[in-house]
Amino acid sequence: MLIHFDQFEVLSFDCYGTLIDWETGILSALRPLLRAKGVKLSDAEILSFYAEIEPEVQQKEFCNYKTVLESVLSEFGNRFHFPLSDAEKSLLHDSLKTWPPFPDSVEMLSRLKQKYKLAVISNIDEDLFRYSNRLLQVEFDWIITAEQAGSYKPSRNNFYFAIDKIGEPKEKILHVAQSIFHDIVPAKAIGLTTVWVNRRQKQKGSGATRSASAQPDWKVPDLRTLVRLLESQA
Repeated sequence: MLIHFDQFEVLSFDCYGTLIDWETGILSALRPLLRAKGVKLSDAEILSFYAEIEPEVQQKEFCNYKTVLESVLSEFGNRFHFPLSDAEKSLLHDSLKTWPPFPDSVEMLSRLKQKYKLAVISNIDEDLFRYSNRLLQVEFDWIITAEQAGSYKPSRNNFYFAIDKIGEPKEKILHVAQSIFHDIVPAKAIGLTTVWVNRRQKQKGSGATRSASAQPDWKVPDLRTLVRLLESQA
């Protein structure tokens, strides 16, 4: 599909998996813990279990993301039969504060900020996102969190909430995300134009997100390619 990018005034982004390399962060936190507990899993298996467990937790009664991550770790313990200390339960949300941006995120967000208003729509707590925002080095015009919406993507509520907060017609918003499951499916369902950033194009499987099917309006391998497309139409 040909997108006329000049129709958009706002670019909204998923954060974790799109701007922040959450799979590297997740693995850096879980590998040493599982090894210490005597659990032998490949990186692909760790991410697959994570992709299965996290949405199950998020579908229950709403709680903040720190509690979600503690519950994810507890479920790893239940499945592989090891106990967790209080310090170990906080391992994931403590590590999230240092999860790295993808190599192109900081520069490309800075370039996009020169032309567009930027929003982030993320399954996160506001206080945790501040750590990631400092690493991304950009001032978002809107920060929309699961904590504000009271739900987790792929709920459509998060996107309706975001559109209302942004205050622009959805025709002027371009949503950019890596996760088909969390973002492309619900964003397309409510009529947003979407760009799929296929960060995992050289890897097998869907990583830390559940497998899902949807047709994005455009597909790019990274943010740098997206910026080139946007600038080519300027």
